[in-house]
Amino acid sequence: MSKKLFEKYKVIDIDTHITEPADVWTDRVASKWGNKVPHIRKVDGRDLWFIGDTPAGGPGFYTMAGHTGTFPDVPMGYDDIPAASYDAQARLRLMDEESIHGMVLYPNLGGFGSGGFLKLEEPELMLECVTAYNDFLVDWASADLNRLLPVMALPFWDVAASVEEIQRSASKGHRAVLFGSRPETFGEPPLAHKHWDPIWAASQEAGLPISFHIGGGDISDLVNDKAEMGTKANFARGGSLALLDNQSCLASLIFGGVCARFPDLDFVSVESGVGWISCVLEMFDWQWVNGDVAKEHPEYDRLPSEYFARQIYGSFWFEKREVETAINAFPNNVMWETDYPHPTSQYPSPNSAAVRPADYAEEVLGGVDESVARAILQDTPARLYRVEI
Repeated sequence: MSKKLFEKYKVIDIDTHITEPADVWTDRVASKWGNKVPHIRKVDGRDLWFIGDTPAGGPGFYTMAGHTGTFPDVPMGYDDIPAASYDAQARLRLMDEESIHGMVLYPNLGGFGSGGFLKLEEPELMLECVTAYNDFLVDWASADLNRLLPVMALPFWDVAASVEEIQRSASKGHRAVLFGSRPETFGEPPLAHKHWDPIWAASQEAGLPISFHIGGGDISDLVNDKAEMGTKANFARGGSLALLDNQSCLASLIFGGVCARFPDLDFVSVESGVGWISCVLEMFDWQWVNGDVAKEHPEYDRLPSEYFARQIYGSFWFEKREVETAINAFPNNVMWETDYPHPTSQYPSPNSAAVRPADYAEEVLGGVDESVARAILQDTPARLYRVEI
């Protein structure tokens, strides 16, 4: 296994997930809520999350690293998934084996934009479960806070509570704020609306970048095959289209003036790839100039591609054909990830098309200028997530 780049740099994987242990909420949330608190039950041999008596997924559905099947053939539960998905010491051992210095940590049960907490329905309980998760994540990452990099969940349905939670979580060691790219799917104002400005302001003041992970809206079509195309085909289709949501997210941030109003706030497009970035930004620039946007908004002092270069970042983990185009256009705005331990992660099952992380990086970045490869794998994420190198 080639690890030339991984031996040379302190590599940071900017998108991995925690498979939440069964006791995250039952140990941390007030007992008065009873079984409304997220908890695990075993049903027909399978570990499943429940909120009250309503099923809410299960650890096996999103922990596929090393599994020999593909959806809907998923592991049954904690006994069948890698310990590194839910145990911090095991995660650090895995990182050592793969020569990865740091991992940025995202959730599963709460959703990739925290919308999953809305299933709890009770506002007080929703907030309590968010704060419990954020506290758990810092405790989990305390195994090595310079290598395990927590991203906080946000009670986005309450802007004032969100501002307080950003301030609280920043003081505890969180490195970024998770936000959904499509808040309107949960009945909230769209991303570009100034309703969200207090959150952007609080994040900017705290020095925490905003993470837009794909699937931050409604992703039920991943498992609801309404077209009857086949379970596996529909899952692959939904997984592919989820990557496109972040293109709309970038349009909202730029055309809606969020970048202009908050010039010192960084944004990260997570798990959405980078091959499309140059094409989309060229289109944005054309529409911006052709539509005379600056005339309507003289406070917008840059082109979309210039806003991107200043404060927006993307990440990749499987692309080969178009990665070079993105790197050449925006060498300081591209980072690398594995998506461990999700179905498309770089920790392959025996029948997966994926390769091991170091081998993939060597293949894609082996011919890239050394300073650029170092920026992608180490320097850019180290700056964004405040990692000591």
